[in-house]
Amino acid sequence: MGGAALLAGAGWATNWLVAYNRHELSNTGTLDFTRRLKIPPLLDPSPSGDGSKRYDLTLAPGRTELLPGKKTDTWGANGSYLAPTLRARRGDKVTMNVRNNLPEPTTLHWHGMHLPASTDGGPHQTINVGATWRPQWTVRQPASTLWYHPHPHGSTGSHVYRGVAGMIILDDEESDRNGLPSAYGIDDIPLVIQDKNFHDDGSLDFSETSLSDDIAAVDNMGVLGDTILVNGIYDPYFEVTTRRVRLRLLNGSNARIYQLGFPGDRSFHLVATDNGVLKRPQALTRLRLAPGERAEIVVEFKPGEEAVLHSFKPDLGIGFPDRRFVGGDDTFDIIALRAAATLKDSPALPTQIAGAPAAIEVPGSAKTRKFTFVGIQINGKTMDMNRVDEVVAAGATEIWEIERGDGWLHAFHLHGATFNVLEVNGGEPPAHMRGPKDTAFLPVTGTIKLAVRFDTLTDDKTPYMYHCHVLRHEDQGMMGQFLVVEPGEEGNVSTTLTGGSASHHALGPQEEKSPG
Repeated sequence: MGGAALLAGAGWATNWLVAYNRHELSNTGTLDFTRRLKIPPLLDPSPSGDGSKRYDLTLAPGRTELLPGKKTDTWGANGSYLAPTLRARRGDKVTMNVRNNLPEPTTLHWHGMHLPASTDGGPHQTINVGATWRPQWTVRQPASTLWYHPHPHGSTGSHVYRGVAGMIILDDEESDRNGLPSAYGIDDIPLVIQDKNFHDDGSLDFSETSLSDDIAAVDNMGVLGDTILVNGIYDPYFEVTTRRVRLRLLNGSNARIYQLGFPGDRSFHLVATDNGVLKRPQALTRLRLAPGERAEIVVEFKPGEEAVLHSFKPDLGIGFPDRRFVGGDDTFDIIALRAAATLKDSPALPTQIAGAPAAIEVPGSAKTRKFTFVGIQINGKTMDMNRVDEVVAAGATEIWEIERGDGWLHAFHLHGATFNVLEVNGGEPPAHMRGPKDTAFLPVTGTIKLAVRFDTLTDDKTPYMYHCHVLRHEDQGMMGQFLVVEPGEEGNVSTTLTGGSASHHALGPQEEKSPG
């Protein structure tokens, strides 16, 4: 029996080593950057009889050449992969005309948008196959870079991985004059960064673990791909024609965390985070982006030079050996930025950026809510579509403290609200976490403290979500729900949602949902 135990132990150790070795991924130095970056088209809205701007989106399957010479079954909006960029201004009344021609029910969530809960596109607003959903709201927040993607309960990861995702650019009067590059596709460039795994025939590999991973019990993140796509393009380059370029960065991956920068510690300036611009540009050499996070950076070029945006080994706060199994030893070249021999001049980078949202002021009487993120549970619970976990007074400012300690990686996302990161483990947050946000990387151990400002939109039957944006964790139930109600009504609303309520209604064929 002792000999058998030794053999079993040796076999496990050998398997663990196999799993460890296969989890170090890199494409550094292997790309030729031969494919021109595709810029997602701007979707022009159609006028509506009620004065709103109508954006028509059709979700459908297709086939896309993601890898050279190979076709991949994909999903997209108004195309076979990804989605057009939506652009609107503060004060606009918008209508989204969303048709689901996918083979499965889905939703479409407007990530980072402040809007009524009934129009949020979370798991309660299911759009059945063949159905059309027409949510409507008024844009009521500052200029920022948001995005949209499916959010069906239990299958968000697979829907996003297949390709349904697009950016939303919000403008306002301040952004018109803030001096940042703003010519879309010329010096204002959207970059949707995603990682994928492919089978030899070019089909998407949805495997989240291998047999060796399962035996070694080392994987908890989900898909960590070995191939990087930018706007759906493999091996991409972008031809720079201006002295300064604004890059709108979106981590559209299911699980991977990127540590973005340039070789040689070339500096760039961070000018915006998830929910708005910063008061002043911040000079950085590295920028960490967790799934769902966005950032805007400005990079300066000289004629004829090339700079490769790179993802270095990310700062995850995890030591050997665990960091390897969650992407902590991975490095990737993302995209080559090639400056033309002659560059058009650009305005100087402003020292102060007009329109930056003021820091959230927390009153002394602010309510504090505490959450523990462990495994796939929040406060010891997994998601229940019929359970309301928190009830918030409209317009309130609160402190949310999220405590960690399980050694896993999580990214916190809050629907329908903006927050500032006040502290990370009792200290000042790094520069890239100090702006207005809706998504944030959580420290592996310890506590992150957020100042959350809630909107004044109320609904005592339809909840918003808060959850981990590592999509495997979300799909396995790492999500909670909260209602926003009139101040003083927090204790008078039901915290049980019934299956027949409007918030649970799945839209059937040819059915429309009333504007929210």
